[in-house]
Amino acid sequence: MTVIQVDGVTRRFGDVIALDDVSLDVGPGELVGLLGPNGAGKSTLLSLVSGQRRPDTGTVRLLGGDPRDAASRTGLGITPQETGLPATLRVREVVDFVGGHFADPVPTGELLEQFGLTDLGRRQTGALSGGQKRRVAVALALVGRPRVVLLDEPTTGLDVGARQALWEAIRAYHAGGGTVLLTSHYLEEVQALAQRVVVVDRGVVRADDTLDAILRRVGLRRVLVRSSTDLADLPGVVRAERLPDGLQELYTADADAFVRDLVRADVEFADLQIRGASLEEAFEEMVAKEAAR
Repeated sequence: MTVIQVDGVTRRFGDVIALDDVSLDVGPGELVGLLGPNGAGKSTLLSLVSGQRRPDTGTVRLLGGDPRDAASRTGLGITPQETGLPATLRVREVVDFVGGHFADPVPTGELLEQFGLTDLGRRQTGALSGGQKRRVAVALALVGRPRVVLLDEPTTGLDVGARQALWEAIRAYHAGGGTVLLTSHYLEEVQALAQRVVVVDRGVVRADDTLDAILRRVGLRRVLVRSSTDLADLPGVVRAERLPDGLQELYTADADAFVRDLVRADVEFADLQIRGASLEEAFEEMVAKEAAR
């Protein structure tokens, strides 16, 4: 059964078209990253899938049912961009309360330990930092052992260590068969977690493919090389930047030809590195091409 099915959905807010004839299917056990600039329609799409809004046209199905039906949402966990936690309740009390709505919740102590919240269990949520509140919000999305989780900017406000810990929790949930649809402004987050990437821009799906296929859409190769000679004028270099300590970052469509030309130029160089595009570069190129079109 398709876990999430969006078919020909359009959603308007006044004169603004947030989603324009969008279709998307997410199967069981997939981990899908939803990318797009601010205002692209990502959060609107999640709000339709979670039943918070209804489409103007088209249909949305969650676990085979209408997401606006409470019975369809029993297998859903969600972390919205902003979560309002009762300021005077303790963290453990909030987890107990939310877990009490499910037939087989994750034990509170186990969940707090998984998200590094054990020491905060007796603290009132109003006294938590923004990053700590974010960890609680994501933990609450998983307390009911959901079949599918929607994560809208899950690691906003977290430091590097907390973000890594949260990634491990998401990976563990996915490894257990869970389905994840997440949005993120951290492109490295999607690259680290997602197996499939959907790019949304101006309410339209611009790309929907595996992570590797999305990265291959960018034909440029990134070359890092250390040299005292300016290499920007070598054949095939389309973009260049000088970095500290003599390091140069160059982009070319044909890395093999660039290396041959570099050797023929008879200049001193060291620390040569070549890699494919990053997800950020692929995303920027797709959005730029669409804007130009």
